[in-house]
Amino acid sequence: MARDPHRLHTVRLDEESLAAVSRDQEQERQIAIFDLLEENHFAPAEAPADGSAGPYTLTISLIEGRLALDISGREFQRRHLLSLSPLRTVMRDYRMICDSYYDAIRNAAPSRIEALDMGRRGLHNEGSALLQSRLQGKIEVDLDTARRLFTLICALHWRG
Repeated sequence: MARDPHRLHTVRLDEESLAAVSRDQEQERQIAIFDLLEENHFAPAEAPADGSAGPYTLTISLIEGRLALDISGREFQRRHLLSLSPLRTVMRDYRMICDSYYDAIRNAAPSRIEALDMGRRGLHNEGSALLQSRLQGKIEVDLDTARRLFTLICALHWRG
């Protein structure tokens, strides 16, 4: 069975946009890319509906404080620039709870780790749903794809 052409086959994070991060954050970045490439649904609105332009390469970067999504495929190329303003609060809260979670893994009781993990997942879901709605009309993604993209966007936004 052929793979769905409405998918990503390559994801890159612009090296100039990346800040130094902790080992935990780098691992989360790598896992998100691996999981994203394993399974995703990614269909740019301007691409042919038959999928002939896919699969796609996505480069994620920050340009003048805005999120840049550079998409390329067979005879297809688009850039979407999105304001990060609607995502900033949830990204800030997500980073704070991730930092607490990583610290708790090393030092806290299992009940504390579990509580932080539940909060982390809740914020991650909120940010992913918000990202999915921000992409509406530009790029169709399923929730799992939005979750992994949210992780990568947070990785660009984190400052070490």
